[in-house]
Amino acid sequence: MKRLPLAAVMAVFLAWLLWTVSVRQAALFAVGIGLGAVLAGQRFGFTTGWRMLIEEKDASGVFGQLLLLALAAALAMPLLGTFPELTAALGPPSVSLLIGAFVFGLCMQIADGCGSGTLYKAGMGIPMNAAILPMFALGSFVGSLHLGWWLELGRVPPVGLVSAWGWPVALGATLLALALIAVGVRWYVGRANARLQRATQPLWQRKWVVGAVLLAMLATANLVIAGQPWGVVYGFGLWAAKLANATGAVDLAQNWFWSQPGNAARLQETVLLDVTSITNIGILAGALWVAAAKPVSAKALTGTQWIVALVAGLVLGYSSRLAFGCNVGAMLSGISTGSIHGWIWVPLAFAGTIFGLRIRRRFGF
Repeated sequence: MKRLPLAAVMAVFLAWLLWTVSVRQAALFAVGIGLGAVLAGQRFGFTTGWRMLIEEKDASGVFGQLLLLALAAALAMPLLGTFPELTAALGPPSVSLLIGAFVFGLCMQIADGCGSGTLYKAGMGIPMNAAILPMFALGSFVGSLHLGWWLELGRVPPVGLVSAWGWPVALGATLLALALIAVGVRWYVGRANARLQRATQPLWQRKWVVGAVLLAMLATANLVIAGQPWGVVYGFGLWAAKLANATGAVDLAQNWFWSQPGNAARLQETVLLDVTSITNIGILAGALWVAAAKPVSAKALTGTQWIVALVAGLVLGYSSRLAFGCNVGAMLSGISTGSIHGWIWVPLAFAGTIFGLRIRRRFGF
């Protein structure tokens, strides 16, 4: 589809949301379009950035993510400290978080995308990611069915730095931690490239910097409009849950996760009222709009690669629910709004990604 008719369809849908649903949902759809356009236009991939660091000793992608985290925290934490109606992306430190984050980091490299990566690449029409998306949704739903059992294995209450320390101290500690990580990453790539006798790539590249600035602004807009941080994977699980509920495949009224008041209410409402779902739809639209100008080519996969990718997508969704989010919901939104679980998620997911890259190489992705 060409850009002009696509833009017209998006504008009509936006107007329809504004007229029949709510101003908030229409605004979130517009934010989602922006997120999708930035992710696809700048190819701002969380999965790619980690892979570049490990395989190519190129820190520009990780530095872009650190900049994003710093900017998002600088914008979000004062808002959270000033307006109590806004909520942080809090998740409980738990056994499920430890296992889920590690497995997620492993599978996202095989599937070539985290939650947002899978979404925007599916919107761009990349066949593997388009096929993985429904598997991701199914896995997230199955994970939600089992989450109560996983939490019984051990958990502690969520910890929010903004509420515990106040936003100035929380922000200062967050920025200091991010700066220390940046120093460590810079030292690592410098030493690794010296050992390999090659030049270190520039730490700052335009596409990562522009992407970080725009994503931080859009994530903040999402926080203000929705009243909660940007998330991705909840929408996937909700889509599968509504399908299962409509067909009577599972009795969700008896499930620990879906019997929670907020989740039970969303099952009965139109998906267009869910803030995560409407943003996800916008991301798909924004990525499609970018791809309309310059279609992307994708590598053909073997039968074995298809099977491995689809299984990875299923497990990716399952582990994302156990870990209370992906690179967006757990890492970006968690850290930028002061949740301790975001800081726990990152090193475990990064450890998982090291093993995931080995599997990725084994199957020739």
